[in-house]
Amino acid sequence: MNAITRRISSNWLFTEVDNSPLVLFRMFFGLLVFAEGIGAIATGWVYRVFVTPEFTFSFIGFEWLQPLPGNGMYVYYIFIAISGLSISLGYRYRTGAILFALLWTGSYLMQKTSYNNHYYLMVLLAWLMFFLPANRRFSLDVKFERVKKEETCWRICHKVFVMQVALVYIVASLNKISTDWLSAEPISIWFTGKRNYPLIGELLNDASFQLFIAIGGIFYDGLITIILLFRKSRKLGLILSIIFNLFNSIVFQIGIFPYLMIAFSLFFYAPEQISKFFFRQRIPAKEKVFQGNPIFKNAIFILFILFFTLQVFLATRHHLYKGDVHWTEEGHRMAWQMMLRSKVGHGKYIIVNKDTNERIEVNPRDYMTVKQYRKLTYLPDLIWQFSRRLERIYSKKGMKNISIHYDGKVKLNKGKYGILVDPSVDLLTVNWEPFKHSDWIIPYPPKR
Repeated sequence: MNAITRRISSNWLFTEVDNSPLVLFRMFFGLLVFAEGIGAIATGWVYRVFVTPEFTFSFIGFEWLQPLPGNGMYVYYIFIAISGLSISLGYRYRTGAILFALLWTGSYLMQKTSYNNHYYLMVLLAWLMFFLPANRRFSLDVKFERVKKEETCWRICHKVFVMQVALVYIVASLNKISTDWLSAEPISIWFTGKRNYPLIGELLNDASFQLFIAIGGIFYDGLITIILLFRKSRKLGLILSIIFNLFNSIVFQIGIFPYLMIAFSLFFYAPEQISKFFFRQRIPAKEKVFQGNPIFKNAIFILFILFFTLQVFLATRHHLYKGDVHWTEEGHRMAWQMMLRSKVGHGKYIIVNKDTNERIEVNPRDYMTVKQYRKLTYLPDLIWQFSRRLERIYSKKGMKNISIHYDGKVKLNKGKYGILVDPSVDLLTVNWEPFKHSDWIIPYPPKR
């Protein structure tokens, strides 16, 4: 095993190759970051998510991370856009990359109401780009001699992206193998609201087409990286990737995510091909292997393994909990559960003054935006977090000895409404369990 590991890490992953794919991806990635920053402001997303709400639902443990006051979040996203330009142009690249990594990670942890898988992917890529030597060619840093020009990088700098896109797609494919997805339930619900789309509206609402998209999605996600890996099928893979991701962009309007997935195709081509096609240069192939300190090389290889091991754990941890992850939501985030469920719900809080036995019904819509309320009704961690906020609110009113219960119902896809959170449980007496099932979350959806 040690011999195999040594051979992979030394003779292959740490062999020098043309760095054109990494350099070109840097340019494209930076432009997408710029577009995301400007687009978030221009479309009103920043206003709806950060400015309008009285508070945001941050990740548990990061409740202190709240939006900047006034126009602060507009400035925040302008800096995200600027960092994107810095990355793309390769101008003070490390500064731009760490700025983006910190700002984007902060934005990600700051709010869960608009959680999206591509936000999580961008966090991973942001930190990857900071550590990779993506500015050693065709960059302003090279032009101004801040870094030495290099035409090669270790192969691991490319293969980390191949591994990343493979993990995303393969896990997404496995997640789709479920009863509801195979019957196209989520797809039919998502497509119903798109009947008025020009040209494709009626097609989207055709049951046969919805089933085709559901089944096709499983095969595409499961096979696309394999198709791209082989030279003879690579052109077909690129065409399928473009069609699939442009379709998702048009129908689901999920920002830069589809274009990012297309950009990953760069890393499946031979680096020399990318250099010749895009830069009109041909860097002679080299077989030079890393000659530095083996401890440094082995440390990088171990980090490479740990990076993906952690992702696999996060993506599969929901199997450790009781119940359907689409119902309980335990282990749903960071698991590439993409577009697999549609949920609606309604609910209220019951506050009991233990000193007087007075019962007070609280409508959470009085404290949050419509979107926040919609998410709260079916996300147990939001329900739990808001109970803490209510405790602070009523404590200031002089009610310090209270219990808080949640009374609500949820519907998953086309199923029946059922109780998600046990209304008899005082939410103030239970802790949030990030790595095991919480007994106050009723694990199984109602039978159909």
